[in-house]
Amino acid sequence: MGSSVSQAGAPPPHPPTYASTPPFAPAAADAADAAAAPPPKPHEEEATEEKVDYLNLPCPVPYEEIQREAFMALKPDLFEGMRFDLTKMITPYFALTHSVAMGSIEIPAQGSEVIKVPTSNYEFGANFINQRTMLMGRVSHEGRENIRVKHDITDNLSLKINAQLTSEPHYSQGMLNFDYKGKDFRSQVQFGNNGFYGANYIQSVSKNLSLGTEAFWLGQQRKSGVGVVARYDTKKMVSLCGMFKFYIIMM
Repeated sequence: MGSSVSQAGAPPPHPPTYASTPPFAPAAADAADAAAAPPPKPHEEEATEEKVDYLNLPCPVPYEEIQREAFMALKPDLFEGMRFDLTKMITPYFALTHSVAMGSIEIPAQGSEVIKVPTSNYEFGANFINQRTMLMGRVSHEGRENIRVKHDITDNLSLKINAQLTSEPHYSQGMLNFDYKGKDFRSQVQFGNNGFYGANYIQSVSKNLSLGTEAFWLGQQRKSGVGVVARYDTKKMVSLCGMFKFYIIMM
């Protein structure tokens, strides 16, 4: 009597389980999304960057600052000799200064010759500066006095006084300015001795370009003048362009 023995096979292994999506799934999904997304358009990005909000233009630099920039570029502060400046802080708002300069000045002569004359100068100064007021005064050993005052009447309106006093007749000068700072423009009115009256205005017309104009009248000399300037600035350069014209009135 025969007997048969059957042996059952081992059960198949269970598929692996993951706590989250398999590690190869995100890479495949990202690759699929990247293939489906359209490529960026360079011209659209440039158009977005060049878009200018003309209702929120930056405030330009003061008109007189443009003249100072041009003067410093065309005639830098170079001298022959020695200069020493010392500043002593007395309080957080008050300071004393001492300035000593020795060298030579150039006096033009006939033709192309230049005569150098040795000179020296000492100035004592006092400065007071707080959040709204600036007072600066200097007096030299020859008796010349330089006075500068700036006071912010409001957040937009400020008063400036510049004076140079000397014992020599007809060499003392004084100037009174009222400056107004707008959102995207600046204006200034000037009054000076010898019948000087002036006004200037500068306006931002784009993010980098500002245009300005000025007019003045010298009553004692019976001269008047007008001027226009343009200033273009970027992060790497500043360009200036100006034109001025003077008029003489004969009476």
